[in-house]
Amino acid sequence: MTSPLLIERQGAVLTVTLNQPERRNPISDQVMVEALLAAMQDADADIGVRAVILTGAGSAFSSGGDLKQMKAGSGLRAQLPAQTRRNYKTGIQRLPLAFQALEVPVIAAVNGPAIGAGLDLATMCDIRIAGESAKFAESFVKVGIVPGDGGAWLLPRIVGFSRATELALTGEMFDAQTALAYGLVSHVVPDDQLLTKAMDIALKIAANPPHAVRMTKRLLREGQTATLANILEMSAAMQSLAHATKDNDEAIDAFIEKRAPVFRGE
Repeated sequence: MTSPLLIERQGAVLTVTLNQPERRNPISDQVMVEALLAAMQDADADIGVRAVILTGAGSAFSSGGDLKQMKAGSGLRAQLPAQTRRNYKTGIQRLPLAFQALEVPVIAAVNGPAIGAGLDLATMCDIRIAGESAKFAESFVKVGIVPGDGGAWLLPRIVGFSRATELALTGEMFDAQTALAYGLVSHVVPDDQLLTKAMDIALKIAANPPHAVRMTKRLLREGQTATLANILEMSAAMQSLAHATKDNDEAIDAFIEKRAPVFRGE
């Protein structure tokens, strides 16, 4: 059986590729959910991994759910509605919770269509860049369902409530340049330069002290729901941890000595 993911490490950067191109990389299958969870949690546990790139094999980033498995009694949809609820909770809904908890930064390199749950997977990541051929759609209503994977929480926090509502209620597809205008992605590049651009961003992140990077990401994620007072309290606590690292001293010494710093995650 072909592995659902391809995983390659180059120094401090891990590239995770959804590897079911013949099916356009759906993520609703339990085997893919488990593989993604394991890969991301392993990366998060390794301080030597300073950034993760997530992309898709073939011509699509991810088609989201497999429509062939949406008939009653297959895939997430059980004959008993109460079991369908459990299938979502023990399946695809574990992904947004896991991505929200990650401290390692994740860059989505959207290499083709990101549709439905595929778009929502991209929104689970911290940074999104797109190839010119990428297309996006929050298309659940088109097949008579709702965003069951957290899209109603994720998308408005990136593109704003009005825009997210329009995208979710029309289900219309839009291209990479429109995604850039909406603020959904931060860069659009030629398809053959997508992974190069993703690696460039990943290496810029990886060049910084890893504990400071991870704590900064944690503050940004908490800032999505926390009050200012709570973020300030967390910031003070994390700053005390950052000041206690050797990397903080190395950064100051390197600045004073006018040399490039060497950060070791200590």
